[in-house]
Amino acid sequence: MATAFVPLARLREREGPDATRWEGEGGGAMTHRYRLGIDIGGTFTDLHAMDEATGALYALKTPSTKGDPSDAVAAGIEELRERFAIEPGDIAYFSHGTTLAVNTLLERNGARGGVLMTRGFTDTLELRRLRLSKANDFFVPKPVSLVPRRHVRPIDERVRADGRVLKAIRREDVEAQVKALVDDGVETLAVCFLHAHQNPAHEETAKAWIAESFPDLYVCTSSEIWPQQREYERTLISVINAYVGGRMKAYFNTLEERTADLGMTCRVFSTKSNGGVMSVASAADRPVETLLSGPASGVIGAAYIGRLMGEPNLVTIDMGGTSVDVSIVQNEIRYATENTIGDYPVIMPAVDVSAIGAGGGSIAWTDAEGVLKVGPESAGADPGPACYGRGGTRPAVTDAYLTAGIIAPDKFLGGEMALDSAAAHNVIDDIGGVLGLGRRETADAILQVTTSNIYAELVPQIARRGVDASDLSLIAYGAAGPTHSFMLARELDLHRVIVPPSPGILCALGCLVADMRADFVQSIWHEAQDTPDAEIQAIYKALEERARNWLDEQQVDLDQVYLLRSVDACFVGQSYEVNVPFPDTASSDLTTASVVDWFHDRYAKVYGYSDADSPTRLLEARLQIVGVTPKPEIRLVANQTDESDEAYDRRVIFERDREVEAAIWRRGSLREGRDYFGPMVVEQYDTTIYIPDGFRVTVDRWANLIGEKV
Repeated sequence: MATAFVPLARLREREGPDATRWEGEGGGAMTHRYRLGIDIGGTFTDLHAMDEATGALYALKTPSTKGDPSDAVAAGIEELRERFAIEPGDIAYFSHGTTLAVNTLLERNGARGGVLMTRGFTDTLELRRLRLSKANDFFVPKPVSLVPRRHVRPIDERVRADGRVLKAIRREDVEAQVKALVDDGVETLAVCFLHAHQNPAHEETAKAWIAESFPDLYVCTSSEIWPQQREYERTLISVINAYVGGRMKAYFNTLEERTADLGMTCRVFSTKSNGGVMSVASAADRPVETLLSGPASGVIGAAYIGRLMGEPNLVTIDMGGTSVDVSIVQNEIRYATENTIGDYPVIMPAVDVSAIGAGGGSIAWTDAEGVLKVGPESAGADPGPACYGRGGTRPAVTDAYLTAGIIAPDKFLGGEMALDSAAAHNVIDDIGGVLGLGRRETADAILQVTTSNIYAELVPQIARRGVDASDLSLIAYGAAGPTHSFMLARELDLHRVIVPPSPGILCALGCLVADMRADFVQSIWHEAQDTPDAEIQAIYKALEERARNWLDEQQVDLDQVYLLRSVDACFVGQSYEVNVPFPDTASSDLTTASVVDWFHDRYAKVYGYSDADSPTRLLEARLQIVGVTPKPEIRLVANQTDESDEAYDRRVIFERDREVEAAIWRRGSLREGRDYFGPMVVEQYDTTIYIPDGFRVTVDRWANLIGEKV
């Protein structure tokens, strides 16, 4: 399950295409140190190893192990040693991402948790925001809290909105409530007191008492997780952290032990929702920060490829089995502070990724009027599409790929997984009978509807960001992204389509090249005219001190450190705010007047108008610290010694209302400096790329496949 990418200009092969050792051009043996990135998915665990001396990249996929994800990590590291002679002791940097936290939340199989809250506010998790998830449906089910009502216990304490203590906290009260929770089987605990974002003293004191009396209990406080005003959201973040915290801490501890047993001596890092990395010790304390690390890693990897190519403006398309994750990159990655995971809003900063319910497993169906629909329901990985042969009985997009001839049944996953053509044809025929279409026409209709679904969601997102689609290059990854991206590009006026060398494991590359990154917040909630310059300066100076202390704790060699300051602000009376980035200004030089001016500039850019006479309210001060990790220059050039230079043809592709003759190529056969034209199919281990008629394809010096309309 491996593919190696090596810089042919610097290295020459010693022992054939699967060589495990290399010599430099001078003939001497080379000693290498490696950087390792791993992305743990639901089906496969993807690995990317980089030789720091040469920039060579080695790619590998191994089956994931749901019970203990560290088993797959250990198996992958062992396979790297067997296939490429990459010794665990030679790995100098290791960062990984995992879906364990988000899956624990979505599947609701986390720890049995409890919450301590200020007396009188214990219904916060039940009341939420009193909003219906579907405004036009009065019968929509109410989301079920992660913590049963009986496990939310009141504490007689109170802090005022300005941070002054109104009623002191008592140790006997805290210990009595915690003992009752522990006796009822509670395994983890979140401490969330009113106004703790202004004064965390009571939460910190309670946690210290609990640690002394109940040392085996996992405890976190809202003020350490995310000290932002908004009681429900702050409490929820802390509860989610406690809900997944016990399992994540055990996993991280096991992972460190397993890698040490294999001979790895480097520290272990975890990717974060904001596209950065942190030590697993930090991740064990704040696992909620890893919830969206998978999609974030993909965008980081895509943006990195874009920078290598000189393509700063991208629309990233990550198409998996259930959804298409989309993000817009304009010189820099965009971030959002309002994300939803399942039933729960998450207000911590994360890479701005939107999910569209259209993936390779999305099910095709007809509504009451007989109109063809695709998604959002997915067949998932088990049973999966009918062609998987695992009991699926409904047509999915992958069945349409197979029926249309885009995917060959004996080439899926490099031939390691045979697809059942008959099963795919049967389910396509079933829905074709309802539509009154033949088998090929039905498969084509499913693919057209899938393309339309993605198009209908993507175009408004591009428009909302004020971007001209012709300025964007589409970078496709995920197992199905390259399969469908050219169909989408045919409908959009995009600059070009880019398919990286290993699109199926691009998230692992994102883990490999991500920087250290952390976000910090402090609530202000004052009108600007009532906020002195000294207060603004003090707030950002305190955030900067916290940020630098965090970075020091990570103990990582860095090339550069920089700070990104911003504020959430709105006009007085508004319910929604805009985030206002600051220019590169020292905290000591900030003034309230400057902040207000920057707000008006940002507001006018977003909405086209700003009322300079209306008072401004400053809500949240934000600071992000970025520690740029050293990265050797990579040259993603494919090892081509074992690939044929010629394609073969087959009449398999059904396009619109006709069959066409398509050239079938292996990815390693495509040569830099040569033009290829659709219709064609490019097969590789981790994906299949379909290029319709009307596109010219080239290969650049990084082995990216570049498609442009002709």
